[in-house]
Amino acid sequence: MKWAVGIVVALVLLLMIVGGSACGTYNSLTTKRNEVTNAFSNVDTQLQRRADLVPNLVNTVKGYAKHEEKVFGDIAEARSRLLGAKTVDEKSQANDQLTGALGRLLAISENYPNLKADQSFLRLQDELAGTENRIQVARRDYNKVVLAYNNMHDRFPTVIFANMLGFQRAEEFKASESSRQVPNVDFGK
Repeated sequence: MKWAVGIVVALVLLLMIVGGSACGTYNSLTTKRNEVTNAFSNVDTQLQRRADLVPNLVNTVKGYAKHEEKVFGDIAEARSRLLGAKTVDEKSQANDQLTGALGRLLAISENYPNLKADQSFLRLQDELAGTENRIQVARRDYNKVVLAYNNMHDRFPTVIFANMLGFQRAEEFKASESSRQVPNVDFGK
C-alpha cells in the first residue's frame, strides 16, 4: 500500500513538473512570437512609408520626363503589389520589385539636369534614402528576433512542446535572388 501511494505521489510530481515546463515553454514561445510580430510590423511600417513617398517622387519626375511611361507603370504595379502583400515572403518579393523600379526611376533623373536640381526632387530623394536606411534596420532587427524565436522553437525539449502547442517557425525577411546579381552598368550613350 505504501509503495502505491509513493507511485501516485511520484506521478503527480512528474505531472506537475511536465505541466509547469509546458506552461513555461508556452509563455516563452508566445512572448517570442509576439516579438516577431512586432518586429515585422516595424518592417511593414517602413515599407508603407516608402510606398507613400513613391507617388510624390513619381509626380515630380513626371513633370520633367513625360515620355518615361513604362517606368511609371512599373512603379505603380510594384507599389500596388507591396501594399497588397500579406506574408513575409510576399512583402520581400514586392519590396525587391519596387526597389528595382525605383532604381530605374532615379536613373532617369540623370537625363534631366533640371530635375536633378529641383528642390522637391532632391528632398524626396533624401527622404527615400533615409527610408531605405530605416527599412534596412527594421529588416535586420526583424531577422534578429526571428532567429531568437526559431532558436528557442528548435531546441530540445521546447521543440516537442512547440509542435504540440501549434507553434510554427517564423520566416526571415530575405533578399531575392535577383538582388544578388551584379547590375549591368553601361556608360556608353
